[in-house]
Amino acid sequence: MRPWTRARSRPRRPGERGAVTAELAMALPLLLAVTVGLVWLLAVGAAQVRAVDAARETARALARGDDQGAAVAAGERVAPAGGSVTVRHEGDRVVATASARVDGPGGMFGFLPGVTVRAQAVALAEGAP
Repeated sequence: MRPWTRARSRPRRPGERGAVTAELAMALPLLLAVTVGLVWLLAVGAAQVRAVDAARETARALARGDDQGAAVAAGERVAPAGGSVTVRHEGDRVVATASARVDGPGGMFGFLPGVTVRAQAVALAEGAP
């Protein structure tokens, strides 16, 4: 045998034919499920970031002295779809809480529950001692 020639692959046995296809057919649904799960986790993370931004925007606007209705409306524009913003005053502090529900991925993953994301921001009212 010459050293520069390729080695021959071993001959296939009759029972091994199509084994790679069968293994791929078994693994493909699992890979799809993992991919959908990761995309859903990214959607939950993005919704959490938007909830934090909504609470922060609302608290900041109220601390500046803006109208409460306008501040809440601004926060709800930033919040995830279907989200809500609530406000309470604690002395010279303003506390804004944003929350939203993120539904599960649906389809064949409809059995997965949705998640509620929540964020809270506190701001000191301007002009407060």
